[in-house]
Amino acid sequence: MIGRSSNVLLNPAVERRVIRVRRHWAVLIRPLLETIGVLVVAFVLSKLISAAGIDLWLVQSLLWYIAVAALIRYAWKVLEWWVEVVIVTDKRFMITSGIIETKNSMMPITKVTDMSFMRPVLGQVLGYGTLRVESAGQKQDLERIEYLPQPEEVFQAISELIFGDKKQPRSHMLEPPHSARRRRRPRLKWSNPERGLP
Repeated sequence: MIGRSSNVLLNPAVERRVIRVRRHWAVLIRPLLETIGVLVVAFVLSKLISAAGIDLWLVQSLLWYIAVAALIRYAWKVLEWWVEVVIVTDKRFMITSGIIETKNSMMPITKVTDMSFMRPVLGQVLGYGTLRVESAGQKQDLERIEYLPQPEEVFQAISELIFGDKKQPRSHMLEPPHSARRRRRPRLKWSNPERGLP
């Protein structure tokens, strides 16, 4: 069921999916560093208590429970990142997120009045950026899409979708994806001189 909700919301007869991406993996760097910090602190404190010769089994147990909780929290963050999908069709922007409780944020593409993207220093190195979308009317949930992979290409594809000629897309992100199947080589026909076959 996980990851299928975004496909259920799309009707191929009505709209065409243009982009479907996850946020960049760099969104997991901060939770990873926090988890490593908690594990290191728990390990050091546990060693210091053991070296002091004090029998504080309750405190040591609590430290290891905290360490396990930090690992579970990081695994949850990774699963949230895996489930969250940014989708752009020829009619709307959409973000689906949530594991237990699914959230779907949507904005019609006709309401987009302006777009821009920013790339921080780390984003230039790792290949992500922030897409800012301005729309007519009140504030939307999709106003800032952070940690977006390949922001220039996504920006160009969406710009061509909104402002360009829809019959002749120029960006490779607007073209249908290439088939992942391997082509079979044609079988060679061997000639048999005894039977007179070609």
